[in-house]
Amino acid sequence: AALGSTYLQRRRGLHPADMSGWRLKIHRKRVPKGFDKIEDKLDAFDEKMKEAVEASHEGLRKNETTWPVTKFHWLRNRFIYEAYYKKKIISRELYDFLIRNKVADGALIAKWKKKGYEYLCSMLAIDKSASNFGTTSICRVPLNKRSQEQQVLPAVNTGCVSCASCDKGAPIWWDGPFKRTDLMFSDEEEEEDDDEDEEKEGADKKGETNEAENEEDNVEEKKEGPPKKKQKT
Repeated sequence: AALGSTYLQRRRGLHPADMSGWRLKIHRKRVPKGFDKIEDKLDAFDEKMKEAVEASHEGLRKNETTWPVTKFHWLRNRFIYEAYYKKKIISRELYDFLIRNKVADGALIAKWKKKGYEYLCSMLAIDKSASNFGTTSICRVPLNKRSQEQQVLPAVNTGCVSCASCDKGAPIWWDGPFKRTDLMFSDEEEEEDDDEDEEKEGADKKGETNEAENEEDNVEEKKEGPPKKKQKT
């Protein structure tokens, strides 16, 4: 059964005036079944974002004060994205509900499903109108295609060093590369994901071995040449 607004308020004992942004968006709507599986994690991301906003900004440039907010926005949306597409712990109905009510960033998640944008840090990174030179952010340029000075240079508007799909650890933020633990999935969920990765890796290695064996067989056949015809007596 769907869960109404009274469920959310009763569970947390919250008055609308005390609710976080995403709760205000849905507190008068019927929430699909399964929301309780991710509710605590969404609250945790909100708390981290709140701490980032309230942290001291002394000595920071104006743009740098928004970098943590961009990072936690990415993490919250990545959590929702993986909860549906990879972990399968929420339903399509709930996923669509979160997108429709802007609890999840539909535009950003849609980009992650496209080749080359799998780890895009923010829509700002590809908004050419936000750049003085009408280009995408520096974080979209792979590290091996940058000058030495640009290797550790974060994008001014996002704080992302690299979200190019080919760079290991992407997105690499100003304070370090992305870590799986930041998504706050349970150990059991991560173990299942690791098992799937190991199976895939094993299948890839088996495929490589078979391919190598086939190549060796072809080389041997070429050395031996075509079979000789028997002479008639």
